[in-house]
Formats: sequence, structure tokens, C-alpha cells
Amino acid sequence: MAYLNEQERDALLNELKNMSFRQAQGKLRSLDEKGRMAYFRNAQQTGRWMTRYILPSLGTRVTLVETHNDLPTKKERRLKSEYEFVEVIIEPTPDNRN
Repeated sequence: MAYLNEQERDALLNELKNMSFRQAQGKLRSLDEKGRMAYFRNAQQTGRWMTRYILPSLGTRVTLVETHNDLPTKKERRLKSEYEFVEVIIEPTPDNRN
């Protein structure tokens, strides 16, 4: 399969933006047989949790960005984590010249 050009990456970005986090993960896993998850919910910036997929056959890196909120529960001293899917970042890999 050929590398994705800029228009195809934009189309993928628009498609992923309208999905939930889990749907986006499933879509990315099915796109590239050699694809892999580089990291999952890695806190590289304050308040932003990032999950990155590398799709080598498509020459693309996709980063899914979430925000995190702690919600109180009925139990004392317990919090429930809630993640909100807020952004998708799609970048070409260094060897993708399209």
C-alpha cells in the first residue's frame, strides 16, 4: 500500500474527529497490518493524555489526545476517572515525502 498524501491524511483526520476514542482506536488498528501503538495515555503535557499509533505502511503517525477529569463517587475518598476525546493529530513519518 502506498503512503498517504496530504489530502488522504486530511480525510482520515476528518473521519477520526467524528468518532469516539474507542472507535478511532479500532479504525487505526484496522488500517495497517504492520501498525503499532507507540504509547497509551502518556501524559506529555499537563492536562492532556496522548495515545500514538504508528502506521509504517501508510507513512503516518496518528496521535489521539484526551483530557482527564476526576469525578467524585458515593464512596468516601474515591474518584472516578473520566477521559474526553478532544483532538486528533496526524503527521507524516520522516520517510513519507507525499
